[in-house]
Amino acid sequence: MQELLRVSPVADEIARRFQDAGHRLSLVGGSVRDALLGRLGNDLDFTTDARPQQILKLVKGWADAVWDVGIAFGTVGARKDTPEGSFLIEITTYRSEAYDRSSRKPEVSYGDSIEQDLVRRDFTVNAMAVDLPGRGFVDPHRGLDDLEARVLRTPATPEESFSDDPLRMMRAARFAAQLDFEPAPEVVAAMTAMAERITIVSAERVQAELNKLLLAEHPVKGLRLLVDTGLADFVLPELPALRLESDEHHRHKDVYEHSLTVLEQAIALETEGPDLVLRLAALLHDIGKPRTRRFESDGRVSFHHHEVVGAKMTRKRMRELKYSNELINEVSRLVELHLRFHGYGGGEWTDSAVRRYVTDAGPMLERLHKLTRSDCTTRNKRKAAALARTYDSLEERISTLQAQEQLDAIRPALDGNEIMQLLGLRPGPAVGRAYKHLLELRLEHGPMEHEAAVAALHEWWAAQPED
Repeated sequence: MQELLRVSPVADEIARRFQDAGHRLSLVGGSVRDALLGRLGNDLDFTTDARPQQILKLVKGWADAVWDVGIAFGTVGARKDTPEGSFLIEITTYRSEAYDRSSRKPEVSYGDSIEQDLVRRDFTVNAMAVDLPGRGFVDPHRGLDDLEARVLRTPATPEESFSDDPLRMMRAARFAAQLDFEPAPEVVAAMTAMAERITIVSAERVQAELNKLLLAEHPVKGLRLLVDTGLADFVLPELPALRLESDEHHRHKDVYEHSLTVLEQAIALETEGPDLVLRLAALLHDIGKPRTRRFESDGRVSFHHHEVVGAKMTRKRMRELKYSNELINEVSRLVELHLRFHGYGGGEWTDSAVRRYVTDAGPMLERLHKLTRSDCTTRNKRKAAALARTYDSLEERISTLQAQEQLDAIRPALDGNEIMQLLGLRPGPAVGRAYKHLLELRLEHGPMEHEAAVAALHEWWAAQPED
């Protein structure tokens, strides 16, 4: 519990305020778990017998900021600035939650004891508390034993726990990914039997858990649990659909296993921390294969245009999970472009083709580099080395052209205002067509001098039919 000593000044300070007012305050849940694992950050969770309005009264005047957006669920948030850094604090009244069978919203009732509060927690490793300021350890469900064994169990029966909040089934997969823990057999059995219950949970909450899982240290472990229990059938059905049947006459890669390997290889290429866009693209890059699979007359299996189909499927699934338009556009663009490199062959692309590759990728270029390299999962070392060398060659050509032509900001020599002035046009579709024509010339031939661009514009305009 050495981690607690680091945060004890701020924790003890607020605990004494509650104690002086006749209330009990305890550090709880993930904060205690992470302290025991030596990974406690500056986000602290507390629980108390004080009611929400009493909590507000006690933290106002002490905290540097207070917010009550979760007060309807018994939670008050606060920020406390100290010489050691800023602490984000959540204080929740002892409570119990249960979902109505047909409702997405929890029904909240408040409790009077910490034992009553802990039994409604999701897992035993999150059902431990430390009383403050005295630091008495509260562990009625032997969470410390499970923490040492790296096992996920529920304080109540798994069926009761997952019925109260079905999202806890996804949290089991998330904690497996984050902490590298194993869910107990009875937890896995309940997740499998109750998987369909996840459908009452809002898409926003499901997305938040999925993001945490994907950004974890071991996302493949969590994803396998979602698939094996059937939860993925309801939250990400495209993933289990990748487990295509194969037979001895139609051999092809196991697309499901391939996709998980690509995800792991993409993670290994990350340089600035977990990248949700890259990880989603790596996971989803081949989801168009089941719909495009064809058995050819020569015994081969083809997946023509699966990248185009996959990009559309990615958009649809991410919209249903309520992702932002920006994230949807970025991930689906990577899925659409992930095969483009294979047309490069042995380096036969013209400079024009290289320019288009860079322009089509836009700000996704570096991620596309990582995704393309990750997509090589062959066990043939000679073939893998040849693909790596070829992509090295493409990146070198891109770097050379970028130095010569500023590929990162490809645009015609003339902007819209100049086009209107030269052709005597007002804003309208004709200006857009002229700009697009000049952009095509730029992509095809590289930078143009101003006079050459003006001449090309007039030549194009002369060939246009009169409206």
